[in-house]
Amino acid sequence: MYAIIEACGRQYKVQEGDVVFLDLIDAERGNTVTFDKVLAFSKEGSVEFGTPFVSNVNVQAKVLDHGKDKKIIVFKYKPKKGYRRKQGHRQPYTKVQIEAINS
Repeated sequence: MYAIIEACGRQYKVQEGDVVFLDLIDAERGNTVTFDKVLAFSKEGSVEFGTPFVSNVNVQAKVLDHGKDKKIIVFKYKPKKGYRRKQGHRQPYTKVQIEAINS
């Protein structure tokens, strides 16, 4: 059984027990979050697609941790012009574990 959910503007294929890294969610560590935007749902070989979302299906996940990803370097330059810009940032994330897919 799996589901395709929309969270933080992206789509994720999840199963029970999966650990997923999402963009930062405003939830405390140890709390349970519910994702209602389920785009597709599969159970025992039959797949159900939503228009745009599947009704009466949600995914519950437990927030494990918050953190920052590796540093990303953004370097822009134009040859022969002396234009160089070096910038970087660390993207914050939320680590969640999928507990249940309720249908």
